Amino acid sequence: MTPPMLPLEHVRVLDMTQVLAGPFCTMTLADMGADVIKVEQADRAQRRMGFPLTGEDGSGFIALNRNKRSVALDLKDAAGRRALHDLVATADVFVENYRVGVTRRLGVDWPTLQALNPRLVYASISGFGQTGPYADRPGYDLIAQGMSGIMSVTGEPGGPPVKCGLPVSDLAAGLICANAVLVAIIARERTGVGQYIDTSLFEAALALSVWESTELWSTGRVPRPLGSAHRGSAPYQAVRARDGYLTIGVNNERFWRTFCTVIDRVDLIGDARFATNADRRTNLGELVPEIEAALATRTVDDWLGDLLDAGVPAGPIHDYAASLDHPQTRARDMVQQLEHGVEGPMPALGIPAKLSATPGALRTGAPLLGEHTEEVLLEVGYDRAGIDRLLTDRSAFSIESLAAETPPPRPPVEDR
Repeated sequence: MTPPMLPLEHVRVLDMTQVLAGPFCTMTLADMGADVIKVEQADRAQRRMGFPLTGEDGSGFIALNRNKRSVALDLKDAAGRRALHDLVATADVFVENYRVGVTRRLGVDWPTLQALNPRLVYASISGFGQTGPYADRPGYDLIAQGMSGIMSVTGEPGGPPVKCGLPVSDLAAGLICANAVLVAIIARERTGVGQYIDTSLFEAALALSVWESTELWSTGRVPRPLGSAHRGSAPYQAVRARDGYLTIGVNNERFWRTFCTVIDRVDLIGDARFATNADRRTNLGELVPEIEAALATRTVDDWLGDLLDAGVPAGPIHDYAASLDHPQTRARDMVQQLEHGVEGPMPALGIPAKLSATPGALRTGAPLLGEHTEEVLLEVGYDRAGIDRLLTDRSAFSIESLAAETPPPRPPVEDR
């Protein structure tokens, strides 16, 4: 049986990214079939990071670089730069997230590559974008969460600043960049030319704040942390039962009446403090103790069974061990296996968007450093003798040493 066509199988992406946001962007494209070629240096310590495993590649690198090929070139050498330029001539997309000025010194900046390939879509991910007073500042997920306002609304009321448990600025920047790449490819079908994409962790974090910014502009009130509670609906949060917590989504009057009936507190329906959703939000500090007093009589599983049978949205709170082993996770193919060249079979997260006619696929594990250099260069017209000459001294390739030639340095633009 012929496998279904992958939606991006005719798109070639050159990936010069590191850490999280950039690799997550290009992984998203690779999962949908793009030929993502990761152009790397020999010093893998700064690029192939993550929790240590038995080999030299960290688990984070392995997780974020599946479905890609790896080419190792010495971009300090003229022959290495020519090889990359030859790859650019065959590419549709180029993605980078280096320090300001590094791509120019490497000869892979937007003006240079656009001249080589006018159809190229070139994407940059940085901490704060390429313009503005903060363009040269270091950008990390933590800093973006703090400056964007995310940390000001995360955690319990009155508590210390808390970042989101996930690196949401990194991940959102990667997704936003991937979306912009696809939009630019569609636009190129009409115009015939590529374009430059400039996005950042800071802007991605701001974009996620669509609800909080609207609250500020519409009410004049600065949003504050609410723990697990919702800004507009109540009760819509985690609540304690006898043996732990569950989540409830009581966000309309029908659910409210049903919820009160299930927990045997119909008296709350007629309580003036909780008569409307607005009342319940205003008096949430009084409402939650009433609810938790009722829930304390039974277990989480007991309450979930009754609430869900009655049609009230509710759910458990899982750690990742439980979440990744959940029947729904398995049913949706969100845990799969990939083969790594050193580590062997390894679990990998599946693809969250299921396309009916052209689905994405997990095809290959993360590549070893330079694993596909010869293969890729042969595809663009090099012969084996030329490849041997090119690779003789590729160990000298170090973007860090090149970047240090022009201070001040700027660290990688994303990190947990």
